Amino acid sequence: MTDVVRLEVQGDIALITVSNPPVNALGHAVRAGLLQAFQDAETDSRVRAVILICQGSTFIAGADIKEFGKPPQAPSLPEVIDTIESCSKPSVAVIHGTALGGGLEVALGCHYRIARKDAKVGLPEVKLGLLPGAGGTQRLPRLAGVAKALDMIVSGQPISAAEALEHTIIDELFEGELAAAGIGFARRLLDDGRGPRRSGEQTRGLEGADNEALIRAKHAEVAKRMPGLFSPLRCVAAVEAAVKLPLAEGLKRERELFVECLNSPQRGALVHSFFAERQASKINDLPADVKPRAINSAAVIGGGTMGVGIALSFANAGLPVKLLEINEDALLRGLQRARDTYAASVKRGSLTEEAMEKRLSLVTGVTDYGALADADVVVEAVFEDMDVKRQVFEQLDAVCKPGAILASNTSSLDLNAIATFTKRPQDVVGLHFFSPANVMRLLEVVRGEKTSDDVLATAMAIGKQLKKVSVVVGVCDGFVGNRMVFQYGREAEFLLEEGATPQQVDAALRNFGMAMGPFAMRDLSGLDIGQAIRKRQRATLPAHLDFPTVSDKLCEAGMLGQKTGAGYYRYEPGNRMPLENPALAPMLEAASREKGIERRELEEQYIIERTIFALVNEGAKILEEGIAQRSSDIDVIYLNGYGFPAFRGGPMFYADSVGLDKVLARVRELHARCGDWWKPAPLLEKLAAEGRTFTEWQAGQ
Repeated sequence: MTDVVRLEVQGDIALITVSNPPVNALGHAVRAGLLQAFQDAETDSRVRAVILICQGSTFIAGADIKEFGKPPQAPSLPEVIDTIESCSKPSVAVIHGTALGGGLEVALGCHYRIARKDAKVGLPEVKLGLLPGAGGTQRLPRLAGVAKALDMIVSGQPISAAEALEHTIIDELFEGELAAAGIGFARRLLDDGRGPRRSGEQTRGLEGADNEALIRAKHAEVAKRMPGLFSPLRCVAAVEAAVKLPLAEGLKRERELFVECLNSPQRGALVHSFFAERQASKINDLPADVKPRAINSAAVIGGGTMGVGIALSFANAGLPVKLLEINEDALLRGLQRARDTYAASVKRGSLTEEAMEKRLSLVTGVTDYGALADADVVVEAVFEDMDVKRQVFEQLDAVCKPGAILASNTSSLDLNAIATFTKRPQDVVGLHFFSPANVMRLLEVVRGEKTSDDVLATAMAIGKQLKKVSVVVGVCDGFVGNRMVFQYGREAEFLLEEGATPQQVDAALRNFGMAMGPFAMRDLSGLDIGQAIRKRQRATLPAHLDFPTVSDKLCEAGMLGQKTGAGYYRYEPGNRMPLENPALAPMLEAASREKGIERRELEEQYIIERTIFALVNEGAKILEEGIAQRSSDIDVIYLNGYGFPAFRGGPMFYADSVGLDKVLARVRELHARCGDWWKPAPLLEKLAAEGRTFTEWQAGQ
């Protein structure tokens, strides 16, 4: 045994306790300790049953992330679980907190499982580009059935203890102390004369269903919903092995598929994404002793789609929030929008009526700024106009209590200028939510020149409280996400002038893995929003920088996207399915003719490089300017806010994987042909010359 696993014999029951804070991860010491403890319990003549519990707030919550990428050390997890399952004395896993990944596989290796009522279990390996490689794909279907096993393994989402009981993954729910519950259950087993019941020998989950049909259906679903992803289809193949093969052969097939996933480039990208998200919460120059301010109440200015979404984010976190609008009619529309949003969740079954009413009770509508006097944080979500922002922040400065955080949801305007509208610029910070704010995980926390350390720390704490992925960014036009997406969208529109269609560009980028194509995305958000930004930029950017004109032509014709029924695509009433817009073709011809461009056929790879490398080049400039702390922060922003495919790791990681020398060569070619929009970023040139990557630069500067 090891220091992190101990064995104690109480009468005829062995109590094995894992203590490896904070989450009892399955590092080498834990694996070795478990192996030795179960072997000792097996050979101890006093022992008739074995209980496995964990100290702290959780059962085994998965692999030890400190061992990611390191050579494996014996004993392997499959070896440990095989030893547990083969014991001749009944064993009971006592689950509390979460049993995830290898933790659930260990529990499945035990002969019985009980769980505290608030526990959760799951197999999230697919989110790291892997599959459960220690028997999870073989034992879970034998207990829960093929349908439930496929759902859990392919989605990676955990389920509640109650649901696990329903699907016979666990045997009993309990409340109270772990050891007492485990010993009580084991005592009943012995009194009833029940011995080992090995998951690998069960057949009940494989009976009474057309498993081959379930496999085919899931395979088709994954191919359609997750195109390009490597590990989900291997997850399906592993479960299929459980259906068709004896346990020993199924475990062998599972291991083969696991190794395939392990060696896939996607796995490296997904692991990068995993660590990048955790790194994003760390602020390099923030003193460790800075304490965030207490946030017990919030307010939101503006009852439009964004403002309501932000208000609901606070309500979802259990915080009372006041929603301010300019008059009663506008306020009633905002409050109805909030109710309608929750009602849609109730209709989908993701929220109960009771929960909806509880959350709505936290949202109070007001029309008087004086009602915000006691708010701990106020988020402005009004129209993107600096004069409008000035009016809002001057009033907030007048009524809000000392120490209140004054936050702007601006997506592109100068936060430092906004801060000057108050006498407390140190209390002003950007909280840039993404629409719909109550759904999207990303939150750009914009640090102004005068933003104090404790306000920045509080803004990050608010993001955590709202269950957002928060990333600190500096002040510039568009911050990180929108500054880069401007380059991406502009190049996509230039492609239309060269000869592409919106359908072709969108399809190429969806094939690359983007959640939406750029033109479907523009139609969704509204073309007038982009036009307002372009007008502002045209007034400030050098005259020699050419802008595409197709979007301008659509706006002039009143075609603003889904809101008007036509944009880059046409939409039938009540239907968001994009259809070809016949009015667009002559606009494309006119735009090309005005620029003196002869339209031509464009290859998919050219479309991808023209748009994605525009992101990369701008990202390199952002890094060099210090607007983003690290390249992985840019990746987190694009993975969580812009639909960039997780299996490519984000734009900066993707550039590293392509090779910065190859990226730079293409950027230089486009610079020579397309003008100064494509001027190579100095950092990209430097790293390519040195044979380094953005990731290496981030680590060592």
